[in-house]
Amino acid sequence: MTPLLSPEANESDAASHALIRVRGAVQGVGFRPFVYRLARELGLAGNVRNSADGVVIEAHGSAETMDEFVRRIESERPVYSFITAIEVTAASNAQAASGFEIGASLGDGAASALIVPDLAPCPECLAEIFDPENRRHRYPFTNCTHCGPRFTIIKALPYDRKNTTMRGFRMCPECEREYDAPNDRRFHAQPNACPRCGPQMALWSRSGTVLAERDEALWGAAEALRSGRILAVKGVGGFQLLAKATDDGAVKRLRLLKNRPDKALAVMYWSVADIEKDCGVSSDERALLQSAAAPIVLLRRRKEAQLAASVAPRNPNVGAMLPHSPMHHLLLADLGFPVVATSGNLSDEPICTDEIEALARLGRVADLFLVHNRPIERHVDDSVVRVVLGEEMVLRRARGYAPLPIRLAEPVAATFAGGAYLKNCVAFGSGNEVFLSQHIGDLGNPHAIEAFKKASSDLPRLYGAVVAIGACDSHPDFPSTCLVSSNHARVVKVQHHYAHVLSCLAEHGLATPVLGVCWDGSGLGDDGTLWGGEFLRVDNESYERIAHLRTFPLPGGDAAAREPRRCALGAQYEALGAALFTDPAHRALDPFTSEERSVLRSALTRGLNSPVTSSAGRIFDAAASLMGLCHRATFEGQAAMELEAIADPDEQGAYPFSMNEEDTLIVDWQPTLKALLEELSEGVPQKTIAARFHNALVNTVVAVARKVGLRVVVLSGGCFQNVLLLTNTVQRLRGAGFEPRWPQRVPINDGGIALGQIVGAAWATRSLAAETT
Repeated sequence: MTPLLSPEANESDAASHALIRVRGAVQGVGFRPFVYRLARELGLAGNVRNSADGVVIEAHGSAETMDEFVRRIESERPVYSFITAIEVTAASNAQAASGFEIGASLGDGAASALIVPDLAPCPECLAEIFDPENRRHRYPFTNCTHCGPRFTIIKALPYDRKNTTMRGFRMCPECEREYDAPNDRRFHAQPNACPRCGPQMALWSRSGTVLAERDEALWGAAEALRSGRILAVKGVGGFQLLAKATDDGAVKRLRLLKNRPDKALAVMYWSVADIEKDCGVSSDERALLQSAAAPIVLLRRRKEAQLAASVAPRNPNVGAMLPHSPMHHLLLADLGFPVVATSGNLSDEPICTDEIEALARLGRVADLFLVHNRPIERHVDDSVVRVVLGEEMVLRRARGYAPLPIRLAEPVAATFAGGAYLKNCVAFGSGNEVFLSQHIGDLGNPHAIEAFKKASSDLPRLYGAVVAIGACDSHPDFPSTCLVSSNHARVVKVQHHYAHVLSCLAEHGLATPVLGVCWDGSGLGDDGTLWGGEFLRVDNESYERIAHLRTFPLPGGDAAAREPRRCALGAQYEALGAALFTDPAHRALDPFTSEERSVLRSALTRGLNSPVTSSAGRIFDAAASLMGLCHRATFEGQAAMELEAIADPDEQGAYPFSMNEEDTLIVDWQPTLKALLEELSEGVPQKTIAARFHNALVNTVVAVARKVGLRVVVLSGGCFQNVLLLTNTVQRLRGAGFEPRWPQRVPINDGGIALGQIVGAAWATRSLAAETT
């Protein structure tokens, strides 16, 4: 990156006196201590301070030394920092100084400094907590400028201790000496603490009785897990529920009490070596596991894995993670076995952050509570990533990633985006940056709505912004839409699938025109139907629906999203009409009682509560139900995941499909399902059938891309979380001469919608302004 030098900086007086502003992620990462040491090494005088928009440096020295100083700030910056701009201006009236110091933070100006995510423990801190001779031996809140909590403790900018939840803990003399020592890695480490002056752990019963404190609390927690009990742990960004991952009874009990019957549970291991006993780990996956973000990484489970079968039923993958805090490191080291580490919530609720709240909400689930007295400013769940085609792909963006921004090619007005209904994440955009919140979750209960409201005020407040525009989904009944509409004078509604495509465009800085292929569960379309199998031409800050999957009815409406059997029935009714119900041997009728068949027949033939959809996600559901894999889903995407899990990745065959020749192309899946049913009746192996179904859908994307003829093809929407679908589509498109792109740093599912809404609102307001002039 080239520093943005002011013309005045070349004048003679600026050669010896300069004001340097550094913007980016430069607070909470040891940036001021780095600048201090560099300036002292070069013999410069002056000071460095935090400010609302980053770091401000006043430096005095020779022109040659000043040039070297700026170059080395850029090239030698701390590892977890990044710089978006360095601005050097003349400071001819600056008062000369005899030395260099870290000065008090400047509180003036608009807040624009980037907040750093929470960082996993660095090797030096880990060495200390396992060293019996170190004063921080077994201290679970050990940190330094290279690691520790950031986003979960910050209350306001600039990032100073008084602006964090650590302000209630006064540093002891030894910690103060570290904080003030330029050559110490805790020099100006804001959360610095030790057993004498910092936060402490405690082990509570369900009633809140203190059973043990400090290190004894950790030992007691470990013993509880060994005995098969469920432990609620207050971590960095909220509570987790832990259970012994090799104890099938403990895991099943956790599932029952948490109301999570089928969805895979994440597993925390002590080391990568332990993970490799249960999973295949590539070099890219190893790097992600050991990164400062410490996310959950989806890995292929080995046949000889010792995990309980109930950890991930009917799923070939394991969501594996390493400890992401000193407390977790100590606990896993004491245990010697992996633990299930799932969100500390009931199904579909946000995670708890307060110990009293946790007793009330998790008291029926956890046997014991391992808590601490450092307040959590905002809940932040574990991030989830996987490696696809050699690239990192973020599926849930939370700890370790949020709230780092996505940088836009064009500036936007101060805009708040409310995101979607499922996998909600909100965003705030201003200038060339969009800040995405941490994962909030599905907005289907009061706890989630409250978390949404808090996050909605949190991001703009941190940056001291006055929001000019509210952006939201075009579905009028989404809670996010309702709340954005009621809280902002100027509101722009952005169609769901268009927002998906725009999110990818923004992340990669792509120019239009592009072909956007957006496949997901459903979103309200411009024609009032439920879209979800869309091909959009995006150009000139607008879009056109140029193709889509054949539509079919969903008997029962929203119920069909939870019952793949209804999708199968609706798809087969679209193909066969009322004749479907005259053939009692038809597979689509199998999962229903005679009474249910009668009710659904009436609904379909009369068009009652049977909305029409083009959803690719519901076609996956239909296929899974017709194959007998999943008739009722207990979590979103379950049927499609089970269909992907059994598919033979080496199978090259594909079922047929058809396509009309009209202006709006209709991709007809009826031949696909017909061939699937024929091969089921012939006894073709399910793994072959599942693969041929996937390959048919891949072929439809390539066929439409060839007809449209745009080189860049954007793939987005929840269906492309399916690695088999995404990988084969990308490879086939590349082989046909196209340039496929897909979201990677931003979730490809609805967690990325808010970013697209920011861009869509900016485009819409620019277009409106152009029309009015």
